[in-house]
Amino acid sequence: MEANDKIAAVHKYVEAFAKADMDIIRDIYAVNARVEDPVGTDAHEGIDAICAFYEGALASGAKLALTGEPRCAGNAVAFPFQAQTADFTVDIIDVFEFDAQGKVNSMKAYWGAENMKS
Repeated sequence: MEANDKIAAVHKYVEAFAKADMDIIRDIYAVNARVEDPVGTDAHEGIDAICAFYEGALASGAKLALTGEPRCAGNAVAFPFQAQTADFTVDIIDVFEFDAQGKVNSMKAYWGAENMKS
């Protein structure tokens, strides 16, 4: 998978929040993917659990804005961004790992209480 394809997946992810579009989320993730958001919490495993997680996130009205360039290495891309809601802003770094079909099979979100601003 080329770096441009990984970066395009990041932009589709941001677009999914801009449009509150679950079809985009379902399209970028592998059926057997795993999401850990934030790292250290219980993971969402499989597309149904992942979609249930994102339905809540999209329903909150959260919007994402990249705060730096995505960085690619191996089968992964890491990217810094802010998630903004009416009540708070969170600085986050996500890491997507891709399978052989170019779908995200692992997402880890790195953030904690110290990264939240009201």
